[in-house]
Amino acid sequence: MQRVSSTLKSLYSSSSMFAGKMASTTLAARFEQYFTPNALRSYLAEFISTFFYVFAVVGSSMSARKMMPDASSDPSSLVVVAIATAFSLSSAVYIAASVSGGHVNPAVTFGMAVGGRISIPTAIFYWVSQLLGSTMACVLLRVTTVGQHVPTHRIAQEMTGFGASTLEGVLTFALVYTVYSAWDPRRGPLGAIGPLAIGFIAGANVLAAGPFSGGSMNPACSFGSALVGGSFKNQAVYWVGPLMGAAVAGPSL
Repeated sequence: MQRVSSTLKSLYSSSSMFAGKMASTTLAARFEQYFTPNALRSYLAEFISTFFYVFAVVGSSMSARKMMPDASSDPSSLVVVAIATAFSLSSAVYIAASVSGGHVNPAVTFGMAVGGRISIPTAIFYWVSQLLGSTMACVLLRVTTVGQHVPTHRIAQEMTGFGASTLEGVLTFALVYTVYSAWDPRRGPLGAIGPLAIGFIAGANVLAAGPFSGGSMNPACSFGSALVGGSFKNQAVYWVGPLMGAAVAGPSL
């Protein structure tokens, strides 16, 4: 009996060690897949595309303020930002689409993760890349314009945080829904105009909500400008609203 007992213990110990080694090997393999050349290339694509997008959007707002001292009350400044948003987002999505999917937005990434299109670790790395890209774009604007104020997204005085979050959520829902529709493989050749459709809905949303909540739809853009501009007032609006809107749009298609 003692021999049988010792044999069983040794077998149990061996199986436990084998299971532990298998688990550690599997965990290491899963971890390594997020640092393959293709994965690193996708993170870089998100960094570059977000950098270009934020540089154009925030830079257009700074240019409008430079040429029009009272830009906040001049309708043409809103049109300038809307056009810059549409063109820059279309271009940013186009250059990154084949590498990373062209998210250019933490809310879009969140919607893709909720919808099961990408894994959570991949979404986290995308977030880091997007936030870094946005911050670096705003830093470059601040340095090259010799300390000119970097504008931040703000809500209108008559609006509440809840109302602004709801508005940003609806705008982001429309954006993420368009992203899903644009990349639908059933569209065939029509998918080639996907980046244009994404840019157009973003520009239209800026025209619709710019005076009320800024029409951000992009937590990375709001975070980068707030960090460099030195004002995090109502920053939660530009995270809670877009993430909730993206979470609803994600599984809807």
